[in-house]
Amino acid sequence: MKGLTIERQVHFGRRRKGSKVLKEGAKPKTAEPTPVGRVPRISKLMALAIRFDRLIAEGEITDQAELARLGQVSRARVTQIMNLLMLAPDIQEAILFLPRTTAGRDPIREQHIRPITTVLDWRKQRRLWKQVPADTSTGE
Repeated sequence: MKGLTIERQVHFGRRRKGSKVLKEGAKPKTAEPTPVGRVPRISKLMALAIRFDRLIAEGEITDQAELARLGQVSRARVTQIMNLLMLAPDIQEAILFLPRTTAGRDPIREQHIRPITTVLDWRKQRRLWKQVPADTSTGE
């Protein structure tokens, strides 16, 4: 009796919680390699403020107090995050697209930005933004 050989292409994938699972077929090719480093925390907070603002504007959330309750944070913390929306649009964009942090602490932290959010004049904000250490605002 001859031996029977079955050939199939398989690969290992991951489930939601990270456990491995055997999957049938060739491994799917990723569009781009995984970027190196992590998104700076201030960028995440800026995106969160924009999302919170949209939730309130669309009526899904009634106010910042409800956000605080749902997020299990203080109302003061929600206010600090929402104050990022007081920044000039170009500064908000610059914060959203800061380069990824590859090692150590994030170069631009919330403590650098908070004083700028209290200034109402966008021209003054832009001058203050330029005073944030040069190696942090340009990503070099």
